[in-house]
Amino acid sequence: MDFLLASLVDGLLIGSVYGLAAMGLTLIWGVMRVTNLAHGALIALGMFGVYGLFNGGLNPYVGLFLVAGCGLLVGMGIYYIALHRVINAPQLSTLLATFAVNMIIIGVGTTLFSTSPRNVDFNLGSFSLGPITVQNTRLVAALASCAITGLLYLFLYRTRPGKYIRAVSSNRAAAELMGINSTSILALSFGLGALLAASAGGLIATFFPFTILSGETYQLKSFVIGVMGGLGNPLGALAGGLILGLLEGVIPVFMPTTWVPVLEFLLFVIILLVRPSGILGAKR
Repeated sequence: MDFLLASLVDGLLIGSVYGLAAMGLTLIWGVMRVTNLAHGALIALGMFGVYGLFNGGLNPYVGLFLVAGCGLLVGMGIYYIALHRVINAPQLSTLLATFAVNMIIIGVGTTLFSTSPRNVDFNLGSFSLGPITVQNTRLVAALASCAITGLLYLFLYRTRPGKYIRAVSSNRAAAELMGINSTSILALSFGLGALLAASAGGLIATFFPFTILSGETYQLKSFVIGVMGGLGNPLGALAGGLILGLLEGVIPVFMPTTWVPVLEFLLFVIILLVRPSGILGAKR
């Protein structure tokens, strides 16, 4: 029972970061109906961004702000270069465009960094609550994920650009008739999705080793979480991440860890069949 409680707590902490990663994917889908296959590569860029700044002497949590800002700019650049001309084309075009960006980032990253594992050698220690030992890096990552989620909510519902994003998401043509520059808003939306992905990657790098290919694993988890929480519902992604984290914490208690991805994707298929809109539905 003690091991189960410890696994549950650990799963919740990691799940909150998974939710942050999925939030970027589901935000982009909700606003522009684009399946971003470069999502994993952006997560990996966040990992290497924090790693590089840490090796340069910067605290990883301070470096996270710079990584998030760069993620926003990179995401907007990707939109203007790779997506703007095909945004109204069939979805296969945007799918291939983001896949091409993914391959470019992975190719350049492999050339620069190889596929050797890296890690951010940063330790904040731990503390105990009875039989449960909590790693402080995971606790800080969970708190940061919740804080970023709160800031995203305030941005979308309390600021003018956020209201423009919601308007474009609901009806792009009507938003344009009201004088909203949909091109800039779509670029901002993709930039926010990249910011969330890079931020999640930077947080993950503080407690897990990684390579330039590691983002693909978290991209797959993001798809599962997105469907679970409801694609197009960024806040639902956090709930989905917590559920997935709980599963990853509980499953190894009862069976080998090799069953974790099997059961995750089994859940993915079941949700698609039973409730395609997700557990929480897709709110705009």
